[in-house]
Amino acid sequence: MKSIKVEWALLWCHVSVLCSAQHSALSETRQVKGIVGTDLSFPESVLKSGSLLYGDLGNIAQVYPVKQSNTNLVKRFKYRLHWNNVTGFFTLLDLQIDDSGVYTVENTDEDEEKTTQTFQLTVYYVLSKPQVTVHDNISCSVVCSVGNRREVTLSWYRGGEILNQTSSLDLNITLSLPLKVDEQNRDSYRCEAANPVSKETADVPNSCIESDPSKVTDGDERTRGSLIIAVICVLVASGLVGLAIYLKKRNRHSHAGI
Repeated sequence: MKSIKVEWALLWCHVSVLCSAQHSALSETRQVKGIVGTDLSFPESVLKSGSLLYGDLGNIAQVYPVKQSNTNLVKRFKYRLHWNNVTGFFTLLDLQIDDSGVYTVENTDEDEEKTTQTFQLTVYYVLSKPQVTVHDNISCSVVCSVGNRREVTLSWYRGGEILNQTSSLDLNITLSLPLKVDEQNRDSYRCEAANPVSKETADVPNSCIESDPSKVTDGDERTRGSLIIAVICVLVASGLVGLAIYLKKRNRHSHAGI
């Protein structure tokens, strides 16, 4: 009975060692981010032999023991996928939005030990600057908008405080966010469009206050008062001149009658 227990214990240890070895060879998935139009290298070296796999397509690049490679196995990656025989890295050129997905680097080292590293690649667009337009000059209501992309968030800030925020899974729409601006703190507002790889901001237009007739300064009031007084003076002077001419003509007619 004792020998059976010993055998089970040895078997359990053997299974544990195998499971640990399996776990060490299969590392956790690493999250990597890319930008449309740029290049990205998967930081896992293949120096002797190995391959790069992509989603359901399987093997898309192969490295052979003589430091030769074939990176044109799949048409969609043709001329865009390269292997560096010094670093051992696979590099994907001119990233496209649909290059997002799961990539697995399989590597066989000098001891013929095989390891794998999986990468979850997400490709993003660089965002354009959001546009802020004045919706109502009287109340100084503005609207910030930007074309929607993957994982874009549009936000209004006052200083470091988030006032409002929006996002959408529908990539065919334009994100819009309205705001009523407090004129006393107009310079502290900003609209921000952001995704995991870029961020753009826009300020409230000056026209929001300049074209508001209710926001008249003391200088403007004085100028307006001066203009009104000048107009009244001109009208009075014109009236007096006209009256004088009329009286002069009347006097002439009176003398002619005598």
